Amino acid sequence: MTENKLRIFPAIDLIDGQAVRLYQGDYERKTVYNANPVDVARGFADAGARCLHVVDLDGARDGTTANFRTIEALAKLGGFYMEVGGGIRTEERIRQYLDCGVNRCVLGTIAVKDFDFTARMGQIYGDKIAVGVDTRNGYLAVSGWKELSEERGPDFCKRLTENGIRDVIYTDISRDGAERGTNLELYRELVKIPGLRVTASGGVGSVEELRTLRDMGAYAAILGKALYTGKLDLKEVMKEAWTC
Repeated sequence: MTENKLRIFPAIDLIDGQAVRLYQGDYERKTVYNANPVDVARGFADAGARCLHVVDLDGARDGTTANFRTIEALAKLGGFYMEVGGGIRTEERIRQYLDCGVNRCVLGTIAVKDFDFTARMGQIYGDKIAVGVDTRNGYLAVSGWKELSEERGPDFCKRLTENGIRDVIYTDISRDGAERGTNLELYRELVKIPGLRVTASGGVGSVEELRTLRDMGAYAAILGKALYTGKLDLKEVMKEAWTC
């Protein structure tokens, strides 16, 4: 059996304090799955999960903290290694989340628009900082996936590692919420970048894909829509002896 370990992060995406999923990042194609995200997190914990990935979609779109109280309530549950992304564009916001019990902050738009700030935060906070690398057709997408950059995702990842950032959460937007499987070829390319720890996000929909990600050396995987629709059973997934 491989010695690689794959961390499993079930996801909770927030809009207006509710647990939702978007289709390929489209805010107009939203499905509300639960009005109480804390109940969702408790269900994940009961299934054996020890990691939690939370995205403030309101924050990602407009930079607000509309979901802060919900995120604070999730952090107070305890028992999770919890990472949060969405609208984190200042050191004040980073401190706000870390102080309320979040373990790691995921920088997205700001990492592309102010790379120096991101590198500096990585130097100050170390492994408490990760970067969300979201791409559409291979190019970086920012501001709630509404704007495209001219830089390719893998090239950006190389720049991150050269500046001391080793954790990336990489999403192929075309696979996100589409239930078409994840982009395994993309992750095979990314895991070859020296010093990079890759979390696969977007479209992961089977235990077989998780095994493949584990065996290729991916650091973690985020599970979203497949859990909410019942395509994946988190309790069965956790029986594979994944870790956090």
